[in-house]
Amino acid sequence: MPRYPEHLTSEGPVNPFPGIKVLERRIGKEIPHRLGSNEGLDMPHRALRAHFGDALAEHVYCYGDAEALGVRQRLSTQHGMALETLLVDAGADSLIALALRTTCEPGATVICTAGTYPTFGYFALGQGCRLVEPSYVEATGVLAPDLEALAAAAHNEDARLVYLANPDNPSGHLHSDSAIVKLREALPDTCWLLLDEAYGDFRDDANSEFAAQALPGVIRLRTLSKAHGLAGLRIGYAIADPDVLAMMMKVRIHYAVSSLTLAAAEVVLDHPDEVHQHVADVKARREQLAAHFRALGADVLPSATNFVGIRLPSAELAAEVHQQLLAEGVLVARLAHPALANIIRITAVQAALETGKLSALEAAITA
Repeated sequence: MPRYPEHLTSEGPVNPFPGIKVLERRIGKEIPHRLGSNEGLDMPHRALRAHFGDALAEHVYCYGDAEALGVRQRLSTQHGMALETLLVDAGADSLIALALRTTCEPGATVICTAGTYPTFGYFALGQGCRLVEPSYVEATGVLAPDLEALAAAAHNEDARLVYLANPDNPSGHLHSDSAIVKLREALPDTCWLLLDEAYGDFRDDANSEFAAQALPGVIRLRTLSKAHGLAGLRIGYAIADPDVLAMMMKVRIHYAVSSLTLAAAEVVLDHPDEVHQHVADVKARREQLAAHFRALGADVLPSATNFVGIRLPSAELAAEVHQQLLAEGVLVARLAHPALANIIRITAVQAALETGKLSALEAAITA
């Protein structure tokens, strides 16, 4: 069984402020007179109402539901996930930090691929963890996290946690479900697998039975930023065994998700057809973008995400292209890690397909 820090036990710590929504569910009735609250319920919010309307003002009075029941119920119904295996927090980044806080004390060793989503390393170092980074597997048309290397490092370094983004950010590579199961089996029993599936909605098999499962020894992370278009409101969710989520709730910032964010997420989740159409449109643009650059002779990385990665011959050329595009008011992503600094990442939005929008990159490829 993977380990928790010694200060986390089944008895404590205990959230001292579960919130009005949780309390109402516990006692089975509404509490209309909130005289023990510091939530500014009497503030008229005239300026806010004038600027945004009454609907927004109604959501800013109270803290959000700490258990995010409405969002969890919708996710459970739509994706076949057990309600008790879902925890909602302020986006995938916040969930990464929460997972580290739940599983690792300062000095613990964590493993991730060198150059993968850098926020993980940022939070891990901030938690006082020791970071070990095996390299990607690289070949023509391939840039993939090395699962065997991750497992070997976990054993060699007595790691507390291994982080894997699948689909990977920034390469776009997708490992199969069977590969993920094999990785979990290859890790030490005392090591966690933190599986970041922020781009999972763009997989062709996004709604598979496997995608809905809580896996032993695994904390799976999802987001409503990409396919659901709520990046600015900060909301995502974890899938894990209920006992794991109970430990995460002990160290979670319980009002990190606002009542406005929860309400907006419920509206979007109540209109899945809009989400499905958006995902289909993104995937079509992704393939069109990839085909365009392959036709120019570019080394285009296969992607199961909402972006396309293009590997240029050198980091220097990538830096030159990045700066030229930026000077033209076009922002693409150039990867920060030295091992991946020759890669340009383009999000599959409609503007990326406009003639001339990426002419600096096209010229660099065809030169």
